[in-house]
Order: sequence, then structure tokens, then C-alpha cells
Amino acid sequence: MAKQKEDKAINKTNAMRILDTKKIPYKTYTYECDEFIDAIQIADMLNLSHEKVYKTLVTQGNSKNYYVFVIPIAAELDMKKAAKSVKEKSVAMLHVKDINAVTGYIRGGCTAIGMKKQYVTRIDYSAINFDKIIVSGGKLGMQLELSPQDLAVASNAEFADIIFQS
Repeated sequence: MAKQKEDKAINKTNAMRILDTKKIPYKTYTYECDEFIDAIQIADMLNLSHEKVYKTLVTQGNSKNYYVFVIPIAAELDMKKAAKSVKEKSVAMLHVKDINAVTGYIRGGCTAIGMKKQYVTRIDYSAINFDKIIVSGGKLGMQLELSPQDLAVASNAEFADIIFQS
């Protein structure tokens, strides 16, 4: 099970190195984690607002191209809106077993910053309502807090309406 880490020296992830290179400020949150736990459990464990914590989803379109979507942890990706936002007929979730091969990250540590290749990336419009949002830091046990605009710069993303509205 997961528990919050004491203040130890942090081994920087690829995402953190990219943010440093671009001189983008960020805050880290670390926690002990031996296996995948979902983002809602992580937010609860770190006492973070669910509205400000975002998850990264990877899909594949009809064209066989990959697309990255960053959405609130409690939201569901609207596949039709997501496909439309990247000019595809449809998109489907990438199978868990393929995440590492496609992104260079593992399930639970996937972030839009610093994937193996630069994929077309969309961040849900809801993020612009916040000064800061929290996303995965590029490995299990690491979360990053930064402005939505800085996340867009670091991941070469655009904002789009990509979730089901409740």
C-alpha cells in the first residue's frame, strides 16, 4: 500500500528535467508506492483536491497515430469529443501492456511531459479554471504541481473540451 514519503532527496524524472530545462516552476509531491494505485487514491492519500488532480490517458486513432489526453481524475474521457479534437474519426484507449512501449512511462507514472515521442496532446478546458493543477511526475510515487499553461508549454498541448459533462 502507499504512504507519503519523508523529505528525501528526489531522483529527478525525465519530466522534471524537461521542466527544469524550460525554466518552468513546479512543486513535487512524493509518496511510497510499490504497485499501481489510481489517481483518486493518490489524491486522497496526499490530501489533494480531486478537482485539481489530472490523469494522463493515451489513445490510438483510426490512423494508428497515438494521442494524449489530460483530464480531471474523476472525469471520463468523451471518446467522440477527444477524436474530434485531434481530427480523427475515432480513438480508443491504449492497452495497458502497450503504455511503456509507446510512452516510455509505466501505468500510474505516465505524464504528458517527455514521452518517447511528441504526441498530439490535449488538456481538458477545465484546467484553465485553476492557477495550478497536479499531474503524474513520470514515475510511481511522484506528482507534479504546475500551472495548466506551463503544462501545455512543456507537453506542446492545446486545451480542448474532451470530457463528459455531468
